[in-house]
Amino acid sequence: MCALPAAASARTLCTVIADARDGAALLEQGECRARVTPASTFKIALAVIGFDSGLLTNAHSPEYAFKEGYVDWGGDNWKQPTDPARWMKYSVVWYSQILAHALGAARLEINLRKFDYGNADMSGDPGKQNGLDRAWIGSSLKISPVEQTVFLRKLLARELPVSEKAAAETIGILEIHPAREGWELHGKTGSAFPRTADGGQDMEHGYGWYVGWALRDGNALVFARLNQDERKEAIAGGLRARDELLEEWPSLASQALASSSGSTASQTGLRRHAP
Repeated sequence: MCALPAAASARTLCTVIADARDGAALLEQGECRARVTPASTFKIALAVIGFDSGLLTNAHSPEYAFKEGYVDWGGDNWKQPTDPARWMKYSVVWYSQILAHALGAARLEINLRKFDYGNADMSGDPGKQNGLDRAWIGSSLKISPVEQTVFLRKLLARELPVSEKAAAETIGILEIHPAREGWELHGKTGSAFPRTADGGQDMEHGYGWYVGWALRDGNALVFARLNQDERKEAIAGGLRARDELLEEWPSLASQALASSSGSTASQTGLRRHAP
């Protein structure tokens, strides 16, 4: 692993770590209960719903080809044929939009409410009817860091109201990053900009998310890191939040585990890998 610290211009709004066994908060730093846009971390919930509906089959099916007119601000990686694994790895927005349109706002909101996923609002920007294209990107859908960890714990523990296959397939397509001291972090980044009063994007104060879970020797911890920039940056906030958390993880995990009741408090029987 080669992790780089986040730029000094990004401030950490929240770091929260919870026990994956029972959801107990072990470390909570900053404002962790205010809801903001989930950005591309929403892909985790969208994948769960997609697999549960049968719209997604496995890590490599269905594959869709890029078409002229699809959003392409992600560069060359967004212009390639994309399957669920590639969608998650490169955070391909147009693939999310295909899934969202196929599922529909009503079905998505019903599932998000069942998941207790933030405000479950897929309406999009007021009056623009664009929820299926961008509700999760600086728009109507909002979730707090604490709510992120609650959702992720339920996914890991197979407590979401979806099939075993849906949970396992989703877990299987998340990226894995090693951290120091034997930890392995599974997660998803997200980057988006707050909205200005006139409906534009505040490009100087972008949000950067990294959410997921960490495993080591039977310990399982769920986490969420949320940063916000204080100036416009060239590298996406989510990527910087991820690299920052990877660098800090051994220290943060030690603090979290020390706060639990004994060294085995976070021992869990959760399955390590998807079948």
